[in-house]
Amino acid sequence: MKPAWYEDESFWKETASFQFSERAWLAAKEQVEAIIKLLGLLPGMRVLDMPCGPGRHALEFARRGFQVTGVDLNPSFIAQAKERAEKEGLSAEFLREDMRKFRRENFYDLGLNLFTSLGYFESPAEDKRVLENFFVSLRPGGFVLVDVRGKETLARDFRPKDWQEQEGTLLLEEREIIESWSRIRSRWIVIKDAERKEFILTLRLYSGVELRTLLEEVGFEEVKLYGDFSGNPYGPEARRLVAVGRKP
Repeated sequence: MKPAWYEDESFWKETASFQFSERAWLAAKEQVEAIIKLLGLLPGMRVLDMPCGPGRHALEFARRGFQVTGVDLNPSFIAQAKERAEKEGLSAEFLREDMRKFRRENFYDLGLNLFTSLGYFESPAEDKRVLENFFVSLRPGGFVLVDVRGKETLARDFRPKDWQEQEGTLLLEEREIIESWSRIRSRWIVIKDAERKEFILTLRLYSGVELRTLLEEVGFEEVKLYGDFSGNPYGPEARRLVAVGRKP
């Protein structure tokens, strides 16, 4: 059976320069600083970044004195994150695990699901399972923060076609809203050295109210919606959909 797109290591390898560019790594510093301020976090707190990718945010939290666990299904990302942590002498744990399965009961103060990483799976129940794992893994009073591209912002800025170029590699993207605005299908074409590779992605989409309802169904309370990590409103000018919930 062909692996799902998010399980395909070649997809992440071929698109890494676009998804995890130097600019994206630099942006993670500001994003982590904003999250710390938004939630009133203190060094020494335990943070679960899931999925963590190559460790952009997890490593930045570790640099600031937090106890960090990064979880990702991609072995290459976990290896990269470990290597960076070792080079910098950072104390951080990186595990190759499926976020639909990983949980560590009553252990963390903060759970992070960033960069539109909720919605990968075919079944909505699998998304809910991911949030349930965060809920179980948090200590009472702990926070979960989910960052996605909300339906409202996507509808406002939707572009059916786009392209980017980096270091001689060209990325072409075609987007299609499917299943009555419940999902988006994207075709990514990577052209490098006259070689062409194509990938098909599908993501489940959430509106603000849908994501808040899902978090409440899992058990989170005081769910708040923001338009960015700085806590600006989720309104007409929002750039992202950032949902924060607290475990009672």
